[in-house]
Amino acid sequence: MQRPMESTRLGAGRPLLLVHGLGGSSRSWNPILCHLAAEREVIAVDLPGFGTTAPLTGEVSIRTLADAVTRFVRDHDLQGIDAVGCSMGGRLVLELARRGGVLGGVVALDPGGFWRDWERRFFYVSLAGSIRLLRRLHPVLPWIMKHRASRALLLGQFSAHTRELPMTVLDELQNCVASPSFDDALKSLAFGEPQHGAARGSIHHPLIIGWGRRDRVCLPGQAARACALFPDAALHWFENSGHFPHWDEPAATAQLILESLPGAAYPLVRSMSIPVRRHASQV
Repeated sequence: MQRPMESTRLGAGRPLLLVHGLGGSSRSWNPILCHLAAEREVIAVDLPGFGTTAPLTGEVSIRTLADAVTRFVRDHDLQGIDAVGCSMGGRLVLELARRGGVLGGVVALDPGGFWRDWERRFFYVSLAGSIRLLRRLHPVLPWIMKHRASRALLLGQFSAHTRELPMTVLDELQNCVASPSFDDALKSLAFGEPQHGAARGSIHHPLIIGWGRRDRVCLPGQAARACALFPDAALHWFENSGHFPHWDEPAATAQLILESLPGAAYPLVRSMSIPVRRHASQV
């Protein structure tokens, strides 16, 4: 029998689910966790095969990981919970929004799965190379993270502000190395079933797609494709962020989440969400 997903809970108020990206864990959200928990009860999960959750017993794919998140939500009587996901987690919360009946409002940060042709190969080769390098450097990762120059060389593809990254990012690098599901999840994300969209008007809760202008993993041009597949979404640009807005622009990321999803202390500020031109009618 599949073990349940592990999670971290913090704060009080309307529940908010946080879903990490490929190779991450619930600790991925540490830069914004306390800020979010000041307004909401935050539930940060470890996906199967990542963090402290045991891997799936069968296929590891976007479909089976989305199924696992669905089981977690239903087992904890959290149907309709608002959710935030980043990278692979962004892909997962978009998939659950498309399916309907599980989540409420959704914020998807730099979601994977909207590449074409060479972008798909670039994504896979660059991340497969990164994990191989991390596995070789694992014994000296603490030393690398203490020095700005080596940190920039190691994390330049993922962050636009490597000098300011907190040491907690070291936990994420070590999680990547230790994850038994990283390789299978990477292949599924890159070469598995493409992300299906949702027809205009089919999603009845707030849906925000956030993207870093300096993302070198999921390139910024992919944002327009994500919005074309999810025409009910509004697109927000993080002007000074790489692939992880909650690392590079933590205050702005927390603000977007709290202002965009129901249950926040203040209403959605529509001027923060900038749809692509073809969806300007959504503003």
